[in-house]
Amino acid sequence: MRYHFLVHTIFAFQNLVGCAHFSIDNQPSPAMKEEISPIHLSEEEWRRRLNAEQYHILREKGTERPFTGRYYLHNEKGVYCCAGCGLELFTHEMKFHSPCGWPSFDREIPGGRILKKPDYSYGMVRTEILCARCGGHLGHIFEDGPTETGLRYCVNSLSLAFKKKD
Repeated sequence: MRYHFLVHTIFAFQNLVGCAHFSIDNQPSPAMKEEISPIHLSEEEWRRRLNAEQYHILREKGTERPFTGRYYLHNEKGVYCCAGCGLELFTHEMKFHSPCGWPSFDREIPGGRILKKPDYSYGMVRTEILCARCGGHLGHIFEDGPTETGLRYCVNSLSLAFKKKD
């Protein structure tokens, strides 16, 4: 209980002093992060690149209906990438079944591939996760995961593409 109070107090302080991106997990230090070159496309270019549903999720911060996503019950071996730019984000070993209705992962591929940002929409306090390369909205991260990390990256299937392992 005290731990959660302390964590929430720290996050509140970070938000007051203007920290736009912060980590609630053990991210590598900035010196250990790989260089990820951002992509900057116009909204028209994004509309041509993505289908309407992907555009809504990735560019307009939408959410797909729970239990409907292609990767919710997906169990193949491989890598989950950003559907907007192809950046590898998660592996199949990081995925676990969660009754929340969206694909869930307990950690990300190291290297600063996912940005975390406070999200106060809809009267809630959450942490949004975004692709570090294209800025696409992926979903949210919560501290209620069942694995040793205690984290649940709750991700929209439409924000992902999958590369099957041979």
